[in-house]
Amino acid sequence: MNGVAFAVNLAATLAAALAVLVAAFAVGLRTGRHRGVDIAWGLGFAAVALDGYGLSAGHGDAGRRALVTVLVVIWAVRLSAHIARRSRGAPEDPRYAAMLAEAPAGGERWYALRKVYLLQAGILWFVSLPVQAAQYLPDRLGPAAWAGTVLWAVGLFFEAVGDRQLARFKADPTNRGRVMDRGLWRYTRHPNYFGDACVWWGLFLFAAQDPIGWAFLPSVLLMTWLLAYGSGKPLLERQMRESKPGWAAYAARTSGFFPLPPRRGPSRAG
Repeated sequence: MNGVAFAVNLAATLAAALAVLVAAFAVGLRTGRHRGVDIAWGLGFAAVALDGYGLSAGHGDAGRRALVTVLVVIWAVRLSAHIARRSRGAPEDPRYAAMLAEAPAGGERWYALRKVYLLQAGILWFVSLPVQAAQYLPDRLGPAAWAGTVLWAVGLFFEAVGDRQLARFKADPTNRGRVMDRGLWRYTRHPNYFGDACVWWGLFLFAAQDPIGWAFLPSVLLMTWLLAYGSGKPLLERQMRESKPGWAAYAARTSGFFPLPPRRGPSRAG
């Protein structure tokens, strides 16, 4: 790996991530809602991957560069499109409303810029480091990359199918107030978050073929932590406990993250 070229790449991809999130901030100010940052989250990953693909020309293996970039863009565009459809006409996300309620009087917009947009730009850039490294590796695609592609596909399946099943469930008025416990949601309370983790572990394997790729293990660990213990699963489950009467029983029989057969009898959720 060309260290100088990769350092230039890191600066350029950080600028790309910041550009996408600052643009989303401008939209948020105009609409008065900051939930659009979730749409920009996926688009930011796509921008970083495409930027890295262009800058890595002549440095990394062409097949590896192309495949890892395509996988990121497919995942990112699907996610952003799904969130855009789900958010159409919806009020402010409770997570951001609660966060911005803590802003000092008169400083709400700059608080939002720092705590919501710039923070997410930095996180998505850091999480994408294995992808950027993979784009600069000179070796041809090997078993680790193909295993990563399979794991990515498993993750995309859980995300896309889980999201589709939940959308259909919510669209049925007879399900109002009920907990989704069908399809993939029967085996894990968060098939979309589990799928997201699989996607990023799969992309990490593209870099892990080379020993230098393991230096970026903290990136995928951070993403997994955010999904399972940070801003993903815990915040959503807190909302569900408060709004869905059947949530406790569902959580007692259904795995919290990894897909497992439903439990029988009283048990604590995993």
